[in-house]
Amino acid sequence: MRTTSPVIVGRSAELTVLKTALTEVGTGTGRAVFMLGEAGIGKSRLAGECAQRALARALPVLRGRAGAGGTSTPFRPLQEALASRFRLSGPPGDAELAPCRPALARLVPEWRSAADPGHQESVVELAEALLRLLAVLGRGGGCVLVLEDLHDADSETTAVVDYLVDNIAEVPVLLLATLRPEPGPGLRMVRAAERRRAALTAELRPLAPTEVRLLAASCLETPAEAVPDVVVDRLVAGGEGNPYLVEELLAEMVGSGGLSSNRNGWRVTGDLGAAVPATVVHSYGQRLDATGPQVRELLLVGACLGPRFSVSVVQLATGYDERNLFASLRSATGAGLIVPDQATPGWYAFRHALTAKALLATVPPTERAALARHAAAEVERADPALPDERCQLVAVLRLAAGDRCAAARHYTEAGRRALSAGASGSAVVLLERGYELAAEEDRPGVIESLVEALAEAGQLDRALVLVGELAPAGAAALSTDRRAALHNRLAWAAVTAERPKEAAAQVVAVRALLGGTATPEQTAALAAVEAHLAMLPGQGDRRARTADAARLASLAAEVAERAGLPVVACQAWQLLALTARERGFDHADEYLGRMLDVAERHALPAWRVEALLRLGVNESMRTGELHRLEQARQASLSLGSVMLTQTAEGTLAMISVLRGDPATAREIIDRCLGATARLGNLPTHRYLLLTDATLAAHHGRREEMERRLVTFSQGGGEDFFLMPLVLGLCRAVCALLEEDRELASTEIAAALAWEDRNPSVHYLAGRYGLHPFLEALAGRTGWAEHRAAEATSGAGLAWNRHFLELTRAVLLGRDGRGEEAARAVARAREVAAVFPTAAHLGLRLVSEAALRDGWGDPVAWLRTAEEHFHAAGVPAVTSVCRTLLRQAGASVAQHRTGRERIPARLRLQGVTPREYEVFVLLTGRPGNQQIARQLSISPRTVEKHLASLLGKTGCQDRVELCELAVRVCAEEGSGRGMGTGTGQV
Repeated sequence: MRTTSPVIVGRSAELTVLKTALTEVGTGTGRAVFMLGEAGIGKSRLAGECAQRALARALPVLRGRAGAGGTSTPFRPLQEALASRFRLSGPPGDAELAPCRPALARLVPEWRSAADPGHQESVVELAEALLRLLAVLGRGGGCVLVLEDLHDADSETTAVVDYLVDNIAEVPVLLLATLRPEPGPGLRMVRAAERRRAALTAELRPLAPTEVRLLAASCLETPAEAVPDVVVDRLVAGGEGNPYLVEELLAEMVGSGGLSSNRNGWRVTGDLGAAVPATVVHSYGQRLDATGPQVRELLLVGACLGPRFSVSVVQLATGYDERNLFASLRSATGAGLIVPDQATPGWYAFRHALTAKALLATVPPTERAALARHAAAEVERADPALPDERCQLVAVLRLAAGDRCAAARHYTEAGRRALSAGASGSAVVLLERGYELAAEEDRPGVIESLVEALAEAGQLDRALVLVGELAPAGAAALSTDRRAALHNRLAWAAVTAERPKEAAAQVVAVRALLGGTATPEQTAALAAVEAHLAMLPGQGDRRARTADAARLASLAAEVAERAGLPVVACQAWQLLALTARERGFDHADEYLGRMLDVAERHALPAWRVEALLRLGVNESMRTGELHRLEQARQASLSLGSVMLTQTAEGTLAMISVLRGDPATAREIIDRCLGATARLGNLPTHRYLLLTDATLAAHHGRREEMERRLVTFSQGGGEDFFLMPLVLGLCRAVCALLEEDRELASTEIAAALAWEDRNPSVHYLAGRYGLHPFLEALAGRTGWAEHRAAEATSGAGLAWNRHFLELTRAVLLGRDGRGEEAARAVARAREVAAVFPTAAHLGLRLVSEAALRDGWGDPVAWLRTAEEHFHAAGVPAVTSVCRTLLRQAGASVAQHRTGRERIPARLRLQGVTPREYEVFVLLTGRPGNQQIARQLSISPRTVEKHLASLLGKTGCQDRVELCELAVRVCAEEGSGRGMGTGTGQV
């Protein structure tokens, strides 16, 4: 007979689900499927069958399993899954994965760099990077990720899987996970996914009696009707529909001689045995004794370690030399009790999770405890430092040996190590276990670490409750300094979570503990927290609050620098740079330079990138240039911080809108908008939504702008610090492009009123440039207001400086100083050279004042503006420019459709003017991105035009199309630049 059935019985519905999911993956639609059921019910058989079917379709399969036996190594199932794929072939080298490699380095050893101190990526960042990696692996028709035993998975793996479930529909990946329906993070995650309808869940039921008969027939290799009824009855009663138990009972019947076969088939020839579990335990006891004392010891030690065990650990615990060790492993494998773990070289697994439990049940509790105690002692003796999983392993063994205090110490130490490695979720699990087992006098120290882990994991409410359980005095109490530091840490966590009430309460607790005895270090740490707390909304008068924050941050920075507290210093310099903008961006850059210096001297990579990013933002605002911002983006990519990279790219998108580069802005928005939502990066997500609306506004597309702003508002944007930009940079500019100057002034006035009521860190909302210009055009302001605007720090930003120069021109022209006014316009045009929409809008508006007051060259300015806005498709401004030109007595050129420029042969083939513009550019053989930038369209639109051109011209590929473009343009004498005069912003 066979030990296991060669076919899967009773699971046709589940197999259909998996077959359908594999088919959907092949069409590009991802799917998450969970298989739930007790041990032995058949989850792994189904997972293996799915993997085999995927391999038959030539799909990549990645397979990993969670740890067991009480150990909790962060991301272990994911590491195993990727290793199962990359062990032989190596990880993919696709260029698009470059930004993801630092984040994935924790899972893929080949992407680790010893020279790079790295960035402790968040779980969400790693999950997003993994999603992109799976998308690349599945590009050829899909891929399958199988994760088994998620009931034993660490918190970080569970969080990653939860993220994948919510976003897997976007990538051609089948995620198949198995777990037992045991209370814990894994089951909670599955039930939540069910409620969101984000995953399919199959709960495996016990086999029906007819299915038990079919399973037995398959193992006995006989027709179902030939299985004796009494055998089936015993299997149904003893196996309770569990396929594993049914197979084990059947094997015991055959092995004991109770069931035998001859030429007439199978027949009962003896006692068929008792019911489960005693039968299985007795059976394993007999099989264990039959292996011999050396193999027996190895198997029992392995069973103490869990369903899977490391060969090296078993060797430590048994003391076997390599010859005896591997001989014993071969014997145990031959007996059908263990199998090599294919996912992890150097590891073995019992044939089933129940196998290890059954083996341990064959020996008395005192012997089990002695085995565990001896194994723990040998592991500790071999390496007292207990690296990696061994610290947790010893905790499990000490608990099995009955030593709760020693187990608590090891669980606590493992939790602290996990916290220092950034695995806060696993740290919480391990430290909570240590807290449960610790003696009363040891609990405060465990609580201290557990509160830190909870705060780091974002579980602030639980941390606040737990810190209240600390004894205020007595032998078991923490020292005053340690209690104060703990409350200060919670205050910072509350500030970063924007929970001012809780933060203030923790600050009060710190002050009450320290009284007048605070050290300089404690003073600095508290001041940094209080400085950031002062900037949170709802904390009182804006100006007083800002001044208080700056004072506290100055104190924190000064002390932190002297006392060697680099993180506190970075926190302080960051806040000072923000508040210093009001005095001038040069002052802000000085603080950021000091922040950068601290970060580099003390090897704080995340703080270094934060400083570079803020310096890049300031430069882009001052000059419109992107060089330093690009450097910061590259630094964040190298660091592996997805969040910081998204922040940089969000700023690049907005600056691209202002610089008249809609193709770049569109590409960033399309690429990052969904990712920021998935990552929960709400500040950057809102900023990208606003950028999307601003892109529409700066082309005069109100309906599109309004739709985008609705989405922005739904994302909480109206309660965010971006409201001045919504009013002054988005709505007001759109109104001006609709030639509704009154509405534009109203929008800017609303922006100024918002800034008067709330803290604001943005300087492009109109107060320092566009507002003075519009007021001067309307005759409502004069030189006094202009000088006041020029004296502000915001006047130094290129966008604002352009409008202030135009304001000067209007006022000079009104005073009859025409030559000076014209020179002011020239300076404005020079400043705004990188901002084409603002530059041409300024020319249109200032021309009206120049015509009225008789100065400058308004006709030339109007023609320039009219040509620009006609090409940009902004009809309202184009029409007014033409009207003003006629009123000035100037000729107005007629714009043609562009079809007359298309050679006859191409016109007959139906080539449109826009397609011809793309066609002409092909003479230089540029890439799609270059064409998109030159024509101010998206790369996807370029692809559509190229596909249309291939169809209309009959060319076979792009090379042939480029050659045709060279020939046609040479014949027509059109030159390489022809066709770019329309649609270019």
